[in-house]
Amino acid sequence: MTADDVVFVLALLRRAKVDVWVGGGWGVDALIGEQTRDHRDLDLMHRQDQEAAVLAALSTEGFGESLDMRPIRFVVTAPDKREIDLHPLVFSADGSAVQASPEPERPFVYPSACFVTGSVQGTPVACLSAEQQVSFHQGYEPSDRDLHDMAQLRRVFGISTHF
Repeated sequence: MTADDVVFVLALLRRAKVDVWVGGGWGVDALIGEQTRDHRDLDLMHRQDQEAAVLAALSTEGFGESLDMRPIRFVVTAPDKREIDLHPLVFSADGSAVQASPEPERPFVYPSACFVTGSVQGTPVACLSAEQQVSFHQGYEPSDRDLHDMAQLRRVFGISTHF
């Protein structure tokens, strides 16, 4: 997934009037304001009640579902193998959100302050905060990509990470 792809997909979804936030590796790079590594996919958080509109917009560009792990997440893939990993969020009146998890009694929590703005190729994009990125990189054995991303957050933001 290239930076051009990210900007294109986000513009497509903006035209569809849906709210999405970039997470994962592209989310880290959006916070930093530059691409620091290659990316296999694009992680997007979206409002669960806008899921039909998200899917309709992406289908116009050939994206179709390739993995269904709802209510936690699902993946859409384009014919050229670009992937978008979608994470449905349910928002509260205070602007915070939750995402289902494999442990139903322990959903993933998104405080309202974690929804921030970064940039990809100079284009402002909604993304997850550095603190939220660190929070989501806990409790598992990190990959080389995870180690790289956390090192970038430490370098740019001086934020403490656990690996």
